[in-house]
Amino acid sequence: MSPAHAARALERYPALRLSNGYGPVEGMVFLTVHPVTAEEVRDGSPVPIGRPLAGKRLRVLDERLRPVADGETGELYAAGAGVALGYRGRPELTAERFVADPYGPAGGRMYRTGDLVRHRADGVLEYLGRADAQVKIRGFRVEPGEVETVLARHPGVVRAAVVARPDATGDKRLIAYVVPREGHQHRLLEEELRDHAARVLADYLVPAAFVLLDALPLTPNGKLDRAALPEPGPVTGSLASASARQPSGPVEEALCALFSEVLGVASVGPEDDFFALGGTSLTVTRLLGRIHRTLGAQVGLRTCSSAGRRRRWCRMWRRPTRRRQGGRRKQGGTRTP
Repeated sequence: MSPAHAARALERYPALRLSNGYGPVEGMVFLTVHPVTAEEVRDGSPVPIGRPLAGKRLRVLDERLRPVADGETGELYAAGAGVALGYRGRPELTAERFVADPYGPAGGRMYRTGDLVRHRADGVLEYLGRADAQVKIRGFRVEPGEVETVLARHPGVVRAAVVARPDATGDKRLIAYVVPREGHQHRLLEEELRDHAARVLADYLVPAAFVLLDALPLTPNGKLDRAALPEPGPVTGSLASASARQPSGPVEEALCALFSEVLGVASVGPEDDFFALGGTSLTVTRLLGRIHRTLGAQVGLRTCSSAGRRRRWCRMWRRPTRRRQGGRRKQGGTRTP
């Protein structure tokens, strides 16, 4: 249900009783229902799908069919009255979608909806997206809905959508589209969201870019129109600003150039955060190789990752490692804490 349409209907007809029903055809039309109030749709938040109807048994499970905690994302499984037994003449699809129910009577089955949901503390279900919307980022299967859930928990966010798009190097990266609450400054909110996501998610799940919108584009039936989401602007470093600090000395110049090369980002400056520009643990490894070949320095992966989070990358190396005669090396330069 479209939050905007629901809000307009309730505003125009205050006495209207509006309900949001959810259910695939395999559940005989509806599995849940939720009475919609004007208060919960006023800020454009998604409309919950509610609680199970009488006779329906719904479970939110992980990939190993274990129940997930309230507030955590899982896939919705349905059993009970009215749920279909399978697909006529399609035994393979039936076996895939109608699986053994370990929580029901012996021999019972439950329907795997493919929908990602979560339970609120009051037992109401919230719809988050499709499990088959998974994408691969750096070899990991990623559910954009999981990232959206984390971003939506930030107090400055009304709604969030996450999609995968190729970057300048051709690798896929996650882009977050966010509708901020009124009064939150855009630039500050982007930094807050990146830090918020990094505290909760693995590094490959942290969006490489955040695009702030007044509203998410919707289809006529109120669902997110992913095809209408705008392309994110080109990622650039701080040197795109005339007031940015310029590299001082050959080491900072070389490091900025290497950052730019590895990330595919122009105008990288000495105060830029490698990870805020889209860096990952994988690109850190590439960077270390380029630093070693160009500057002759050997830097540990853990050291680089820590410095990136503290935004002190270029301050780590005052001077490159210099080669001794005969090809032997000695450690050059110092690292600031």
